[in-house]
Amino acid sequence: MSRVQSIERAFAVLAALGDGPAGVTEVAERVRLPKSTVARLLAALAAEGAVEQIQDGTDYRIGELLVGLASRSVPARSLIALARPHLVELAEATGEAAGLSIADGFLVHYIDQEDSPHPVGVRDWTGTRLPMHAVSSGVVFLASMAPADVDRLLASPLERFTDGTITDPERIRERLRRARLEGVAWTRDEVAEGISSVAAAVASEAGEVIGAVHVHGPSYRFPGPDGVAAEGDRERIERLVVTAAARVSRGMRRAG
Repeated sequence: MSRVQSIERAFAVLAALGDGPAGVTEVAERVRLPKSTVARLLAALAAEGAVEQIQDGTDYRIGELLVGLASRSVPARSLIALARPHLVELAEATGEAAGLSIADGFLVHYIDQEDSPHPVGVRDWTGTRLPMHAVSSGVVFLASMAPADVDRLLASPLERFTDGTITDPERIRERLRRARLEGVAWTRDEVAEGISSVAAAVASEAGEVIGAVHVHGPSYRFPGPDGVAAEGDRERIERLVVTAAARVSRGMRRAG
């Protein structure tokens, strides 16, 4: 129970700082706790980056950790709301699952999915995080990154999920070059055997890539070796994905 009480008190302190920077005495008055208790809580929260002490002062304020988490959460919710109708349309038009993702470091975080109308489909990846090099959305994100960031990723060995996972740095660099030129990225049997995917970027008004839209499904239904879809279907699928991503981008820009 003491741990639960500590968590409750810590959140009370954070809520008090939500009203603006304050010192130990003022926070203690706001939350009606002893100054010694508040001082210990603030020290612990500061150690975790949840609060920070204002330079050359004694007041505390909400720290960069919480600010960063909040700034990532609010746009993600807005992005989901704006993208949802376009994901539904994309899934209906392609017959495959349509998804939305954002970048999380060198990981892709899947934040929404509209399932395929086919009885044979793929799992819902919502909430999953996967390495960028192995998925189509990740290739889109990497293609938009600064060369120094890409170099940092490629400096370490990359995880191989299947025999088809591309991990060679030079092949990845060529893949990123193609993604920049073509505006889409494909993966086939790379994160899991039998799954193919194609993605396009969602961009802000400033041109920053803030998300990616993709469709994915069983490889046999997509263009390529052993696939039932023809090469013309590849162009059609790409066009649908790019169009959906562009519509989400326009919606984000209108929403500010």
